[in-house]
Amino acid sequence: MSEEIKKTESLSPEENQETENVSAEEQKTEIKAEEKSEKITGTDYSKDTKTTSYGAVTSVFEWVQPLLVALVCVTLLLTFVFRQVTVSGSSMYDTLENGDRLIVTNMFYEPQVGDIVVISHGQSYDRALIKRVIALEGQTLSINFETGDVVVDGVLLDEKYITGKTIEDPRSPLEVPSVIPEGYVYVMGDNREHSSDSRNTNIGLIKKSDIVGKAQFRIFPFSSFGSIY
Repeated sequence: MSEEIKKTESLSPEENQETENVSAEEQKTEIKAEEKSEKITGTDYSKDTKTTSYGAVTSVFEWVQPLLVALVCVTLLLTFVFRQVTVSGSSMYDTLENGDRLIVTNMFYEPQVGDIVVISHGQSYDRALIKRVIALEGQTLSINFETGDVVVDGVLLDEKYITGKTIEDPRSPLEVPSVIPEGYVYVMGDNREHSSDSRNTNIGLIKKSDIVGKAQFRIFPFSSFGSIY
């Protein structure tokens, strides 16, 4: 220790000044190194904020995506496969009642005798109708308004679903065609004495293209939930 002190004391003033300058430079270098280290090892809060925001957006998208897919599927089903309709009136009583809500199918549908169908409009009637198909294009049809018998292709229909007797429309009767023309169907309501249908000139024969679909299920009221056949 005494030797180092002696050596220092033996240095000239110029050498002592140079030593002090070197020491000062070394201190500055150390301070800069420490500042650089702090910058490198410090927490980058902006990056964490960006990561958190991205994670939140991703989480919301993952939650919303199934809902969007489900909504699109339901929309497509209701547009091209299923529809919901509400019965208005008593022409289909007592198979259907006023206010009943039904599911109607229309994908690849081809009318059949006995089907209950929803119709967009009649010949001179611009409101939707719900009736039962009685005869198809090309079939022969005969209705005896005295007895109420309905004969299709020579076969008497067993219409256990009707209320009342099949009578001629008292307001605006239409002659029953002996053969149903191509592209048309003949329809009647189950409440035969209180139904405007193909027996009436305002409704007439129904174009197949005007059939919205076949009524399949009743979904309301819940006490009558199920098939309507």
